[in-house]
Amino acid sequence: MSSLLDDFRSEFSKPNNTLAQLILVNVVVFLVLLLLNLIFTLSETSHLYAIVLDQLIIPARASEFIRHPWTLFTYSFTQTDPFHILFNMMGLYWFGRLVDEYLGARRLLGLYLMGGIAGGLLYLAMYNLVPFFMQQSGGVRMLGSSGAFFSVAVGAATLLPNYSFHLLFFGPVRIKYIVFFLIVLSLAKLGGSNSGGELAHLGGAAMGFFFIKLLQNGTDLGRPIYWLLDSWQSLTRPKPAVKVSYRQRSSAASVSPSAYVTAGTAATGSSVTMPDEAEIDSILDKISRSGYESLSREEKQKLFKASQKS
Repeated sequence: MSSLLDDFRSEFSKPNNTLAQLILVNVVVFLVLLLLNLIFTLSETSHLYAIVLDQLIIPARASEFIRHPWTLFTYSFTQTDPFHILFNMMGLYWFGRLVDEYLGARRLLGLYLMGGIAGGLLYLAMYNLVPFFMQQSGGVRMLGSSGAFFSVAVGAATLLPNYSFHLLFFGPVRIKYIVFFLIVLSLAKLGGSNSGGELAHLGGAAMGFFFIKLLQNGTDLGRPIYWLLDSWQSLTRPKPAVKVSYRQRSSAASVSPSAYVTAGTAATGSSVTMPDEAEIDSILDKISRSGYESLSREEKQKLFKASQKS
């Protein structure tokens, strides 16, 4: 057990490991809820488990949601069905890997969280504004990462529509067709017993499409997420104690301002620069010879950078 905890801790400490971290958070929440359900059931206090779950899942009625506004975020990390979480995490891994490779870990996180929020907002709007859903809103609750997963899946398909996954019994299938099938399936089941979940799917899908399209035009919808993340990290990161001796202060005074400019440039030098025409031609030739999978992470991000409109 200690080895398992060490593995979890190691994954969370790795930089730019957002995909694995998102999957781990979902799995840990699922396991904790599974254990709590078992404990409360055996102790014949199942009502306590229901109270815990109510703090995480999002209610349909606005009057109830106002008392639990944090559920707009927590519901997309909360799952209780093993097959549901298995499907979502496998899909998140396949599609999230593409987003991570081409856009980076921060944008994958922004796409996931914004998709979950969009799915929750569409669910709330439909159950409080559309008569068909309003009649069914009593006692309705929603949980699951499907809306966030749909956002990542549609985002990947919008970014790389002709990328293919090799599916059992079908062979290579372009991801735009896989995502199209998932969206049509959600539309077909919209009036069924899981209407809330299907609405979250569609809200997440819409966010995934607009997130990528706006990003290609230079607008990043995830900036509020990045700002909150950076603010939190700056608050929790321990500040090293700095001791300055008289000799250090004297030598610092003799450093020219250009040294600080150089240091600042070096700190941001790892970001992908705009590639020139020759680089793009070389990348496209590599794709025609060996496919998208042959590109390095930097080449993939350069390809996306070149696709953005000036």
